[in-house]
Parts: sequence; structure tokens; C-alpha cells
Amino acid sequence: MSGETKDHWENVYLHKQPNEVSWTQHVPQPSLDFIHSFQLPKSASIIDVGAGDSKLVDFLLDDGFENITLLDISAQALEKVRKRLGDRAERVKFIVADITEFAPAEKYDVWHDRATFHFLTTAAQVQQYVSIAKQWVNEYLIVGTFSEKGPRSCSGLNIKQYSKEELQHVMSGGFNKIRCIEQEHLTPFNTRQHFVFCGFKKMLPQF
Repeated sequence: MSGETKDHWENVYLHKQPNEVSWTQHVPQPSLDFIHSFQLPKSASIIDVGAGDSKLVDFLLDDGFENITLLDISAQALEKVRKRLGDRAERVKFIVADITEFAPAEKYDVWHDRATFHFLTTAAQVQQYVSIAKQWVNEYLIVGTFSEKGPRSCSGLNIKQYSKEELQHVMSGGFNKIRCIEQEHLTPFNTRQHFVFCGFKKMLPQF
């Protein structure tokens, strides 16, 4: 991604409140359902890629998870989360990075991404993302994107729509599909956006 992309997202999170952007969820239910289904220990390492100012971290902390990392290209977004969490922010790791240039310092038991992957519109970006995930995910990958019935753009940027089959195909080199669901997201503007969410399990190495 370019510096223009970073500037775009910094500007969005500097000037807009959660009720002014379409992706806001009061309860990130599909994401929570996937994470809970894995029956992980509370010490499991979880990264939320493209976290923005999502409340997923609030719910994970409420659930007792102890090793949470938030990554976003926008420092403004993560600062909003830090302020919202107050003292609880000390229990969370914050990383400002472009996901296609991310160099992790640890592996993650769960890699969660709602609505970042579909902003990668070139084959090179997709390949780089999948390569990083394959190397740094220990167990589970959760990806939510706009479906073929969803929007073609978001926040003034083009996106790439995915079917369940396409998402499974893209991840097939390193992950086995557990299940996929479709979800209709009700935006703060009372419009509906169609998503597909897929959960994957890391493939065991072949010897």
C-alpha cells in the first residue's frame, strides 16, 4: 500500500466518529462466535489485523484473554482504542503497520481480520498477505470480507469481493477451511452490507 493509503485512514479516524463510518459494530458477533468455537486457553495469542477502533478487543478482554495484539495502518485508530480502554490498554499490544509490510515478532494462535483483506486489490498484495499469515499463524485464521453481494467500494476506496469458494482458494496453500458463513451487517446508517466470513486451520507441515 502507498503512503496515500495511510494518509487516507489517518484522516478517516481523525475526523469521523464510530457512528459516521459504515463498518462500526456494537457487538462483533461473527468474530466472537468463531473465536469462541476454537475453545482456546485464555493465554492464546490473538491478533486483530486492521483493528481500527473495533470493540472486539473490549469483548476479548471481558472474556479474560490475556495476549491480544491490535494492528492497524492508522495510528489515530489505535489511539482511539487506547483512550477507550483506559487502564486496560496496558494489557494490549498496539502495532501501527501496513499489513503487507508487517514483520511480526511472534507467532499468533489466532489471526483475525474483518474487512482489511478485501482492500488488497492486486495479486502481489494478496500473495504477500497470505505469505505473512502462513509464516506467523500457529493455529487459526479468520477472514471476513465483502461478499459478491456486498459493496464494490468502501470509504472511497476500491475493494475486491469474495465468494466462500474464492476465499477458500486463496488460503488453500497454507490453511484448511473449517467453515464459512454469510453475514448481513447493519450499518449505523441503517443500510445493509453483505459479508462472507471464513475460519481456517493451519495446515500441518508435510514431511
